[in-house]
Amino acid sequence: MEAGIHELTAGYALDALDHDERSAYEAHLAGCEQCRQELASFWETTEALAVAASGPAPSPALRDRILADVRAEPPQNVVPFEARRRRIAPALGAVAAVAAVAALALGLWGASLSSDLDETRSALAREREAAAIVADPGSRTVDLASGTGRLVVGQDGRAALVLPDLGQAPAGKTYQAWIIEGDNPISAGIFPGEDGLDVVLLDGDVADGEVVAVTVEQAGGAETPSLPPIVASDPV
Repeated sequence: MEAGIHELTAGYALDALDHDERSAYEAHLAGCEQCRQELASFWETTEALAVAASGPAPSPALRDRILADVRAEPPQNVVPFEARRRRIAPALGAVAAVAAVAALALGLWGASLSSDLDETRSALAREREAAAIVADPGSRTVDLASGTGRLVVGQDGRAALVLPDLGQAPAGKTYQAWIIEGDNPISAGIFPGEDGLDVVLLDGDVADGEVVAVTVEQAGGAETPSLPPIVASDPV
């Protein structure tokens, strides 16, 4: 037992030992500083991955499937040892399980972090563009026929709505902007709304004679606007 019991640390960390192995390891752990340090290291690694930043942790179901695969390894993969010595193979399998869980958690976290960064950069870029349109002395300001605020149209047709105190969209809803030419509304993007001042960059250019409107739609937006709009500009 003593010759191989140090190899059971990884299996114990993942709760992958059988009852006899777990009991023997716990009895040994009380007097082995080396195993206590290795066990603490395993737990710190897996716990850090589970809570790293905002990244998603592997689900309990995934962990259960990995452990089931470890326990179901075919007998020919187990290296036999003389009587009264514990098998090392389950511990090696547990090490592989730790590596699999760690790699998956790190990969998911990395993908989530990359996606979050891309979304943040995109949002900041849109905010800067909207602010530049509003601050440009060459932009035109168009009054609203309904609602509170104004439409600002840049020299190149890019436009932003400035909407004070619109507030957040109701639960399950979103605000959707439209560029309307005659009877033809074209979606100009969805946005959640803010408490305070909303400066919303429109998707698409606004041409002379067109109207910009905002409606309340189901989350995800709509193909055609729900009437009446809560905001509508005068013709540009």
